[in-house]
Amino acid sequence: MWEQIESNRRKSTLIVTCMGVLLAGIGVALGYLLTNRPEPALLGGVIALAVWLLMWLFTAQQGDDVLLQMAGAREICKSDHPQLFNIVEEMSIAAELPKMPRVFIVDDPAPNAFAVGRNPDKASVAVTIGLLKILNRDELQGVVAHELGHIRNRDVALMTTAGIMLGAIVVLTDIGLRALWYGGGSRRSRDDYGAGKGAGGGAQAILVLVALVFVILSPVLAQLIYFALSRRREYLADASGAMFTRWPEGLASALEKLGNHMRPQADQSQVTAPMYIVRPLREGERRSFATAFSTHPPLETRIRVLRSMGGGADFTAYDRAFAQVTGKRVLGPRTLGASAATPAQTPAQTPAAGTAELPTPRARLRAASDAYLAGAGYDRVVCDNCGAILKIPPQHRGRVLACPRCRARI
Repeated sequence: MWEQIESNRRKSTLIVTCMGVLLAGIGVALGYLLTNRPEPALLGGVIALAVWLLMWLFTAQQGDDVLLQMAGAREICKSDHPQLFNIVEEMSIAAELPKMPRVFIVDDPAPNAFAVGRNPDKASVAVTIGLLKILNRDELQGVVAHELGHIRNRDVALMTTAGIMLGAIVVLTDIGLRALWYGGGSRRSRDDYGAGKGAGGGAQAILVLVALVFVILSPVLAQLIYFALSRRREYLADASGAMFTRWPEGLASALEKLGNHMRPQADQSQVTAPMYIVRPLREGERRSFATAFSTHPPLETRIRVLRSMGGGADFTAYDRAFAQVTGKRVLGPRTLGASAATPAQTPAQTPAAGTAELPTPRARLRAASDAYLAGAGYDRVVCDNCGAILKIPPQHRGRVLACPRCRARI
């Protein structure tokens, strides 16, 4: 873990620098493609660097809020979903975080979860309605512990920075290619290095081709760098989650349920995909589909490692299980040296008042939906006459005066 925190700090600096170089290169290439002259090309590089600086400053201030909005997350309070809040509070204490993360719910029937934030003092955890529906309390605790592991390991700061920078590269490239397609770049190119220009025209044609290839491949390269970041960090977050809960089976069972769930996810953004606990599915895609370019390591491997930890729930037990399953090591010597032997234990059967296990998926779905609507500003009104539960949107607050079922005044 300690090695991972230090590595993430170094990677954050490296990623910001690499993304800046890529953006500058895209700016130079687009400037040359549009004008075929060096001066505008250099100006394009300067403009791209200015975009990079603005995006970095924006990421440092509001990057996590942007990613939450992209996912459609709504912040909730403790009264909206006591069980979820209680679990986040428990795991925050176990993870020794300086401040409890904000809690969000995403209106998506596909089960998933992610964490964002610039540092442990300002972090957020988001879970989908689908996740709250299919998981019991122990499994939900395992997922939340995994996400808090990302916060503790400083993964969220790294991924937030990389995600916003990737978004900037994709947007800039898209704008540039559209300008080339609808603008006069290709026409100017024909005029400048047409058939009468000889060797000089051929050299210019090669430069234009190289610039075009660079513009097209830069987002792919940036995305591959982004995807590569999410693999090892998922294993480390699994190890942290097992240690925080002292019950690896809870997280393993949750991952198994997520792996068996085939519902496509609404959020298909390339920027947010690596941040989820499992890779969001697309329409018609199966969970077993995995390639070298997948955003996450294989679920089967993660589950086998967690279930091979035996009676331990510490980093040493996880690293030993990881070596047993994959033949490799995942944790550094400093982390292993500071890891105290922690036995696995059965989860507590007496949760805090008001946070007991919801008995059925239908009850869990109703509680999750009510919590999301409360976070979205809906008023929940119960008719005193017939007991009907009304969920009134913010724009109609104060305008609903009678129960639509019994017509009694509310």
